[in-house]
Amino acid sequence: MVRFRRHAAILDSVTTITAGGVESDDDLAARFARDATPLFEALARRARRLTYCEADAEDLLQDTLLHAFTGFRSFQEGTNLKAWLFRILHNRWVSTHRYRERRPTEVPVDESDVLDLVGGDTRRRSAETEIVDAMPDDDVRAALATLPDGVRSVMYYAGVEGYTYAETAALLNIPVGTVMSRVSRGRQRLRIALAHRDHRSPEPIAEQCSA
Repeated sequence: MVRFRRHAAILDSVTTITAGGVESDDDLAARFARDATPLFEALARRARRLTYCEADAEDLLQDTLLHAFTGFRSFQEGTNLKAWLFRILHNRWVSTHRYRERRPTEVPVDESDVLDLVGGDTRRRSAETEIVDAMPDDDVRAALATLPDGVRSVMYYAGVEGYTYAETAALLNIPVGTVMSRVSRGRQRLRIALAHRDHRSPEPIAEQCSA
């Protein structure tokens, strides 16, 4: 309940700040709050899995809601709001993460010596690698890490999170046909990678696909 109230406060601050301009629309803010509120927990869970940090997750959630509310007039009511919001969250995470990658890592002087002593690596991983690291299973995570970035993202959403091809396409802003092609490639690569880790020969791909 405390977490939900915190999410509600985030949404309230977003709609209050954005609706204060010349083109403010109280009805629009009310509709956004009504439709987005049921998706808070799902959005927050995804944000936490991407950031591994409650504070960063709340920042990402607020940034997502701010961008979503700003563009809510263009959203076609009756279409998939969940996919629309999750696509914005994904894009905001990738944008923020890659911005941080371009900045030099800031390490306080009193910690830099410690990092040198233990051989710490301060290089940041790619946004797609961070997404893969949200996987619960070590073997699947290791196998996914071998995939190209585009295939990896599709396999995460369609293969691990269980989104449909259409929902995955909407989340990543790519054609459904591209999703299907990447899923096909990803499945074959994952089977080979997982079989190799288990020291087993993979079953023929054709038999697996026809099952």
